[in-house]
Amino acid sequence: MILKNPKSKCIKTLISASLNPIFPLASGAYPPNLQCSYTQTQSYVQVTMKWKKDPYFDSIEHIHKSTELKRIVSLKNVIARNPSGCIPISDVSKKGLQFDLNIKEFVGPQHNLPWFRLTQKAAEIDREEMNVLEDHKGDIRERLKKFIWMSKEKAVPLKIIQGMGWYLGLPDDYLQKFDDGSFRLVDLEGGLKGLAVESQGRVLSVLQKNAMKQGVYSGEPMEALELPLFPSKGLRLKRKIADWLIEYQKLPYVSPYEDYSYLDTDSDIAEKRVVGFLHELLCLFVEHSAERKKLLCLKKYFGLPQKVHKAFERHPHIFYLSFRNKTRTAILKEAFRDESAIERHPLSIVRQKYVELMMESNPSLKRRRSTNDEVEAVDHEKSESDVDCNYESVEARTEYSSDGIVAGGS
Repeated sequence: MILKNPKSKCIKTLISASLNPIFPLASGAYPPNLQCSYTQTQSYVQVTMKWKKDPYFDSIEHIHKSTELKRIVSLKNVIARNPSGCIPISDVSKKGLQFDLNIKEFVGPQHNLPWFRLTQKAAEIDREEMNVLEDHKGDIRERLKKFIWMSKEKAVPLKIIQGMGWYLGLPDDYLQKFDDGSFRLVDLEGGLKGLAVESQGRVLSVLQKNAMKQGVYSGEPMEALELPLFPSKGLRLKRKIADWLIEYQKLPYVSPYEDYSYLDTDSDIAEKRVVGFLHELLCLFVEHSAERKKLLCLKKYFGLPQKVHKAFERHPHIFYLSFRNKTRTAILKEAFRDESAIERHPLSIVRQKYVELMMESNPSLKRRRSTNDEVEAVDHEKSESDVDCNYESVEARTEYSSDGIVAGGS
């Protein structure tokens, strides 16, 4: 936009500054194999987008029950891998940290402790899950390699990988068992252990692959690439924001797998690189979504800005930020609006089956609780001696199941 006849020194200063490069690329600062010269002349533009509630994305259960499912699946794995196929509640209390649960350890006579086993349906899904992990171990390995490739040093601390393991679909014991030559165990700063991968030629992002298939992108360095937009129904942009978005789409695309050290961190090009990184990251995840706060630990190792979380708010046509369950869940819209554009994670169907089983058990659980409340009310009216006599028989014939996956009894 050009203003004619500026009347103030301030405006003159702004115009004269905008006519010159923000930072001309110095000699030797160009990305490798750059076949065209491009000077970044556009600084970061402050844009505030209005959030619009989208019932469709708020209703995808396997996304919003993912955190709850993670805890249950961790417990399921402990039970399923036990030789006897069941565990006492004392084992559960000792593994509260592993299950991400606050559990007060219960101490009492061993024969009075409830034991837990898998329901029949859960056991069937567990077997299916094990088959999927075996059949698609190459796919899951490649997703982890791409995750590491996007980091600054092509190496990521084990604790970061462990924290992202659920999203990437890694088995609980993956980091204890891998040994296929794809990764190297390295020492990182701060005394941390990490995994590293060697570069194996150019890696294309999902955005690049799809654009090439459509014939709108050739893959040249600093080539413009439009990001797929999926506006929520009823979400309208102000004219000046819509104009900014048009120009934003014309900016060069820097893949999250490419060097970005030459970029001005305060430019829209660098910000577009961050958006591309988040897009690729969510493409790798099982549900193509994640709790926003869980991604903040990636800033240091993936070259992300301090306020990277603002990218989800700034680009509502690309991401949907759900506030369901009193948290902020970032969802990649393209994964659900154009399913042919992004390859589904091998574990996605299995997890949906677990969630469906959880939801099926809710009505049964409510009825069971109601029945137990009635039993307790009747018992309360009896004498103390009668309660002592009948307690064991009630306990023995009652089966507990909080989610349809784990069942227990004495």
